[in-house]
Amino acid sequence: MKTFYCGHCGYLAFFENTVCGNCGSTLGFVPEEMDFGAFAIETDGRWRRLGEPRGDTHAWRPCRNYAVERVCNWMVQGAAEQLCCSCRHTEITPALRAPENRERWRRLEGAKRRLFYSLYQLGLPVPRGGGGGDEVGLSFRFVEDDAWPPHVGAERGSGVITLNLAEADGARPAGSVAHRPESYRTVLGHLRHAVGHFYWDLLIADSPRLDAFRAKFGDERRDYAEAAAAYERDGPPADWAERRISAYAAMHPLEDWAETLGHYLHVIDALDTAAHWGFALHSDQDDGGPADLPGLGGTDLPFREVLIEQWLPLSQFLDSMGRSFGEGDIYPFVIAPAVLDKLCFVNDVVAASRVGGTCGYGSENGVDAEGPAAAEVAKRALPGPESPTAVDAGSAIPGAPPTTDEMSRAADRAEGSAVDREKGRDKGSEKGRDKGVAG
Repeated sequence: MKTFYCGHCGYLAFFENTVCGNCGSTLGFVPEEMDFGAFAIETDGRWRRLGEPRGDTHAWRPCRNYAVERVCNWMVQGAAEQLCCSCRHTEITPALRAPENRERWRRLEGAKRRLFYSLYQLGLPVPRGGGGGDEVGLSFRFVEDDAWPPHVGAERGSGVITLNLAEADGARPAGSVAHRPESYRTVLGHLRHAVGHFYWDLLIADSPRLDAFRAKFGDERRDYAEAAAAYERDGPPADWAERRISAYAAMHPLEDWAETLGHYLHVIDALDTAAHWGFALHSDQDDGGPADLPGLGGTDLPFREVLIEQWLPLSQFLDSMGRSFGEGDIYPFVIAPAVLDKLCFVNDVVAASRVGGTCGYGSENGVDAEGPAAAEVAKRALPGPESPTAVDAGSAIPGAPPTTDEMSRAADRAEGSAVDREKGRDKGSEKGRDKGVAG
């Protein structure tokens, strides 16, 4: 994910921010531009984008879930829509009779917006569910234990992804993929896995890619219920790490695909974040001298080499940092040669599946109308932070978004407003393995 800045004063902003930590301007993410705008809320309730003439006729509006429910921070384009292009995909929202449910809902929507950012950045199709036609769309249901059957996850063939509200607190509902003891799962990781099932239906099933998929992942026609029962009874095969990214991927070819695509999204987003921060790595070599590792981004490397020469060193650094904080490995996985092949296959499918007209894209925004190639997202390098303002990296992490009245008052302040801080972390671990590219 790129770094963001306040459109008014240039101060560093984070993806969850609603108020600039320096000038107090109200912030809103504009998905059509894939960037933040800074806004002032007028006395009549209209949102005016700072830097535009007061007579500008563009009707800027926050998502209803931003202005009313306070669980979003995206803007809406066009008078016909009340919800942003992420919130429109939420088919069922949780009951808010319990005060804590709003905060849980906010966390789930925040993870979903990060997922959508990655999908838009890759140019993948994101059809909306619930239209009543034959095309399967993507939709989300956020439910509570007592309001839904115990199975939580992706409903194959339906485009529906269901999350239990308790997952926002780190709970793992019994029977779900997230409940497996070997799973490395955060809310965002769960969503990335689940969306893999959706894209198998959309991009692989009944397509010319099906034979290539079976050659890499196995035959998806294998009875799923029998495979799940065998996995529950016997666990994964002893040599699962030689061919799969996780133990759960050994359960069935469809789970192997979903796990692999989920990890692909992990890798792409982490490399993009590091590149936009101008991150550089050094490593002590056998001859005793430090050497620069290949830069993150800015190369024409094939995706396989991006994984080996860029992702592997970055993930080792992240694991070392996690251990330094007593949290264990951040990315505790071994990428075997067969897994490299599968990740490259996913990359090829993504690069061949770009579409135009996805929310957040347009040639007028300096982005190819079809979206950037998947490999280019991982390889793109930008200079370090452009903002001249020094910032404490933890100083602008927000808590719950403010009300409209609070945002209006904040916009009137010249500078120095404080933003509620939240440094919550979804924790997931799969312990016990030092990692690298095996083989």
